[in-house]
Amino acid sequence: MNEMIRQRIKESMEVKEKMMSPAFVSVVEEAARAILRTYRNGKKLFLAGNGGSAADAQHLAAELVSRFYKERKGLPAEALTVNTSVMTAIGNDYDFNRIFARQIEASGTSGDLFIAISTSGNSPNIIEAIRAAREGGLTVLGMAGRDGGKMKELCDILMVIPSDITPRIQEGHILCGHILCEIVEARLTEEGLI
Repeated sequence: MNEMIRQRIKESMEVKEKMMSPAFVSVVEEAARAILRTYRNGKKLFLAGNGGSAADAQHLAAELVSRFYKERKGLPAEALTVNTSVMTAIGNDYDFNRIFARQIEASGTSGDLFIAISTSGNSPNIIEAIRAAREGGLTVLGMAGRDGGKMKELCDILMVIPSDITPRIQEGHILCGHILCEIVEARLTEEGLI
């Protein structure tokens, strides 16, 4: 047990070391700029994922709506994973692959930003949501792992965690999400916008 614990911590540290590359840091900076632009323009964020990625979507929305470090006004961010009545209605009436796309069609407006989270980059309902977002004029920020999957051809910005191991990818996603929340909160507070 001791060795397995140490090995998992080592794996996580190795992924974080790779994330410190100039290319990866540049993508995170680009993502932060896109979110800041969205909020400066009075627009909102939508987030979605499946399983652990759904939990990450909800976690990051909560950090933005409530607060991260600073006492400030809430920022509009909606996790598309929380309304079971809407999701099951869409899944039943249309298809499970449309559960996020339909919500974006209903609530998204041009200039909003959609954060699409999929460790494989291939989740069908996330791919459908990305397509709906692009059709609606939303900016798409993807968070994936492995080789980026289908998302790499569809997203405006894509953060690909440098790992093939799902738990390590998810750890990278939440780290990046926290960094983005911190940057956005700090900059918008400095600018007096929140």
